Amino acid sequence: HLLRLITDILDFSKIEAGKLEIENIQFSLVDQLEHAISVLAARALKNDLELCCSIDPDVPDQLIGDPGRLLQIFVNLISNGIKFTEKGEVVVCTIVKTRRSDKIELLFSVKDTGKGIPNGKQPLLFQAFSQVDSSTQRIYGGTGLGLAISSKLASAMGGKMWVE
Repeated sequence: HLLRLITDILDFSKIEAGKLEIENIQFSLVDQLEHAISVLAARALKNDLELCCSIDPDVPDQLIGDPGRLLQIFVNLISNGIKFTEKGEVVVCTIVKTRRSDKIELLFSVKDTGKGIPNGKQPLLFQAFSQVDSSTQRIYGGTGLGLAISSKLASAMGGKMWVE
């Protein structure tokens, strides 16, 4: 946990200083999603949760971008889904949002059967060092940096993050 905390703080500092570098290389989206799922499968199983991944057939496997940062976002979102879901499932979905001749915009979603987040608290999710509920850190741990970092990474790669 200490290594994760240090990594989060370093990433956050780089982002805030404008020093975060985003790679632009070819990679397999399926490999990144499978890696994220495999890293977290044991935790989902331990919590008696089903962990599923659905990739629309129109989604290309080979993309240009930053596979490491995308994996970081996937792991963060899926991990939160598992952490805050007591029973049921966490489902990762990928669909094509828009497609142009030289560019594709994908929509990634992580849905879970957890209790949800009150509408009034949702804006807190993407603020650094913020927890929706003050008891959350005592019960689940965490720094409140993961979603803030993920949101900024998504933005740095031309995307955005939100909650519904």
